[in-house]
Amino acid sequence: MIEVIKPGLETTVQDWPGRHGFWNKGFPVSGPMDSWSMRMANVLVGNQPGDAALEAQFLGPTLKFQIDTVIAVCGGNMRPKLDGDPLELWHSHQVLAGQVLELTAAISGARAYIAIAGGIDNEIILGSRATFAKAGVGGIDGGALKVGQVLSVFPAKGTPGMIVPESARPKLSKTRTWKIEVCAGPNDDWIDKPGQVRFFSADWVLSAKSDRTGFRLDGPEWSFTPRATNKPPEHGALPSNVIDHGYPMGAINLAGQTPIILMNDGPSMGGFINPYTVPTGSFWKLGQARPGEILNFQEISVQGSQKIAANLKKMCSQGTLLKTS
Repeated sequence: MIEVIKPGLETTVQDWPGRHGFWNKGFPVSGPMDSWSMRMANVLVGNQPGDAALEAQFLGPTLKFQIDTVIAVCGGNMRPKLDGDPLELWHSHQVLAGQVLELTAAISGARAYIAIAGGIDNEIILGSRATFAKAGVGGIDGGALKVGQVLSVFPAKGTPGMIVPESARPKLSKTRTWKIEVCAGPNDDWIDKPGQVRFFSADWVLSAKSDRTGFRLDGPEWSFTPRATNKPPEHGALPSNVIDHGYPMGAINLAGQTPIILMNDGPSMGGFINPYTVPTGSFWKLGQARPGEILNFQEISVQGSQKIAANLKKMCSQGTLLKTS
């Protein structure tokens, strides 16, 4: 059992790959924004990569452990401390009953992941333990952590003293600029050639008006092909309007002139075009990007995106870990 002393900023329970199979009913995938870091945290403590863990964003929680267990903290650096002593990221650590883990404001990255040996034991809803707070589904009481809540974990021994080597850790941007891979489509043919060139050459600024639903971007205007400007009136008045259709997770959804990357808790359909899509293997970069930072986009093939995802899956395994001396 783990008591929430301070909840942090929207700290939630997430699992990977999240809540699949209910997109047609309006339930998004949810799950971790940076699945690389969460999977590695789980592997460090001896869990399966997808077991339920905590996602903290920008400001982490303070937790009091009522059991002996093993934990790991990975992802953004929220300066974790155990009973006031610094706790190394990307390591597994023994924790004794009565000890307190404290995470503070992130000094690099945006999201940190706390894995506990055995995984968090919360109710499975629609095949997942992940939190979808806007619908009150999953997690602890359907939302972010609150003061005084108690988290249950499955019994497990765990293995302290393990470490993720530097080569297997995501490289957080030190320049406040991120190179984000995208695949063309499903509606790239609605954007004319000059508009496509501007998209890939621009510095897109991540807006503070962003959350787990969508990341709003500030940048240059878009221009369109005749397919967008000469369409039937039932498609809508704006060039980026279209008769309602399905949205893929990671779609760069063009609402008028404002691109919004549809994130883990994003909508499943709507009436705007999606010229490009960020593949799931590149989502970890978005999960660690902070408002005001710059996103530069680079086109890759579908096969390239599948290769990124396959490499990540292979890396997030026990065979990657090292034993500390």
